[in-house]
Amino acid sequence: MAFTVLIPARLASTRLPNKPLADIAGLPMIVRVAMQASKSCAARIVVAADHESIVDACEMHDVQVVLTRADHASGSDRLAEACELLGLDGDDLIVNVQGDEPLIDPLLIDSVANLLESKPAASMSTAAHAIDNVSDIANTNVVKVVLDANGMALYFSRATIPWSRDAFASGVNSLPPHHLLRHVGIYGYRAGFLRGFSRLPQAPIEVAEALEQLRALWHGHRIAVHVTDKAPGVGVDTPADLERVRGLFSPHQT
Repeated sequence: MAFTVLIPARLASTRLPNKPLADIAGLPMIVRVAMQASKSCAARIVVAADHESIVDACEMHDVQVVLTRADHASGSDRLAEACELLGLDGDDLIVNVQGDEPLIDPLLIDSVANLLESKPAASMSTAAHAIDNVSDIANTNVVKVVLDANGMALYFSRATIPWSRDAFASGVNSLPPHHLLRHVGIYGYRAGFLRGFSRLPQAPIEVAEALEQLRALWHGHRIAVHVTDKAPGVGVDTPADLERVRGLFSPHQT
């Protein structure tokens, strides 16, 4: 199975300016992400950048990159343009790896691609893992997902779903008897769907939850979910996250 990993990279970041270019053991973070993704079975790894400085950093380290418009409203819009620039369409498989995930598991990338190929009824694929600590249950930054019997997403929410009526009757102070699933922000698409998705109107539930994947569900698309036993690697959203990730790399590690 051939698939392409696309990595959207936006220079502006409120909490961490110039995040894609942040140094991690001698290399820009976006290069670290591409190097980690290259350990998967993807046929190629392409960065979709919004600024010439990201393009320069990628080209300096032999990472394939395309320059997209700087005014895209979302990462999926940026990837849709990248599909056009790369000539991808129809059933070509794409895995969207976030540009701030230098520790992404290559096997997770493969699993998300394989799941989409095996589920022709699904327009998208993604991943989740069981929540194993109480602090994540009510954390609105931890997105939850509920699945149907076939492993398709029923809903994504920042709220605690499903709500265990009996377990949480006196407050959320322990894990419920059933598994709560944390959504992992990695996506598989077919290029034809991705190019059409960017033109779909926003959904009310998407706006309310600030979760773009709800647009797909709102418009009747199915999302297949791979449930993994492994929690995702550390992502980089803040300066503290960056220092934590830097501590996991040896100086000038390749």
